[in-house]
Amino acid sequence: MKVVQRLKIDLKDVLADFDRKVELGYKSFSSIETKNNAFFAPLMCATRQRDANFYTALSVAFSRTPMLTATESYAINQYCRGRFTLGLGSQVKPHIERRFDMPWSGKPARQMREYINALHAIWDSCETGKPLDFQGETYRHGLLTPEFIPCNHGHGRPRVMLGAVGPYMTNVAADLADGLVTHSFTSETYLRRITLPAIKQRLEQRGKTRDDFEIMLSLFIVTGGNEEEFHENIAECRERIGFYASTPAYKTVLDSHGWGNVHEETKKLAREGRWHDIGAPIDDEILNTFAVVGEPEEIAPGIAARYGDVVDSIHCSLELNDEETQYGIIEAIAAIPSRSTQLST
Repeated sequence: MKVVQRLKIDLKDVLADFDRKVELGYKSFSSIETKNNAFFAPLMCATRQRDANFYTALSVAFSRTPMLTATESYAINQYCRGRFTLGLGSQVKPHIERRFDMPWSGKPARQMREYINALHAIWDSCETGKPLDFQGETYRHGLLTPEFIPCNHGHGRPRVMLGAVGPYMTNVAADLADGLVTHSFTSETYLRRITLPAIKQRLEQRGKTRDDFEIMLSLFIVTGGNEEEFHENIAECRERIGFYASTPAYKTVLDSHGWGNVHEETKKLAREGRWHDIGAPIDDEILNTFAVVGEPEEIAPGIAARYGDVVDSIHCSLELNDEETQYGIIEAIAAIPSRSTQLST
């Protein structure tokens, strides 16, 4: 199973950490768009090692126009020699309108469908030289002269993966993207009962098979090199799950387990600004539903048992004080037989 390790968020820490991880044996890396542009860290790291695989997981699509995303990601993919994957997410309305001051259509799945189609229209124009004429409801692009076309070194356009939770965005991923990045606030039950059937159905309509589509699981992993670190990571994970539980867009996941009341509790804590208390409603049952929890040697078997036949890759943000212990976990996860291998035996 492929493991994609998240790069450091603080740019001053990125290269030294990347160099250490490459030396240990890590092969695939991702960046997240929180404090920085998600394209920065992969580009920095590619100056050191272009044989690694790089992902944005995720970059905020609606914070920039399709033209910016298309040209920037195309240029990075050329520099990474075809090893860059563009992972996109929509974000939520308050951030798009009030933080980025960008348009929100009120129909994010429909807007994302248009966005990805616009990317491919721009890339088609880049690669064929044909005039660009994309006219959508939210985005319109009709000008791309040779001076502004990214350099093409024969590595093509980046793969596109889409972050999705609900059924509408999942449909867009299966219809238009090369894969889906699950939210970390996803349970095995939700993945098997809701996400996977929807993907299979849409892929069949598209004339594709499940082998043509990557499902990357963003997974909470809770462990530690010692007891103190283990309990610190449990507390941190409860807070992260509590934060996501407070978000209305993710309530459907809680509802699928009959935990709608947890959304109301965490939402109230969020409104009161009690962020340090937001993990309190997350009991052990909820924690173990959304996270794989255990001693370092228990993590890979736990992932294999729950997700080995469902997902193709794990998006990992695990950071332990002991790097050797951490890489041992990564190696064990990478040794899990691929989904297609498991299904054929």
